[in-house]
Amino acid sequence: MLHDAAAVYKVNTDAIALKVKQEFAAKEKMQTAKKTVAKSQPKAVKKVKAA
Repeated sequence: MLHDAAAVYKVNTDAIALKVKQEFAAKEKMQTAKKTVAKSQPKAVKKVKAA
């Protein structure tokens, strides 16, 4: 039904779908990049006191 309405109003649904897919891919790529940066940061090493 929506596809028919888009055709009547001459809306390029393929271009819109492509742009939306690209935006979601970019968001997902940023999230995975943030996770890898957080994992790659070294953790603080606790110093043990010599008794």
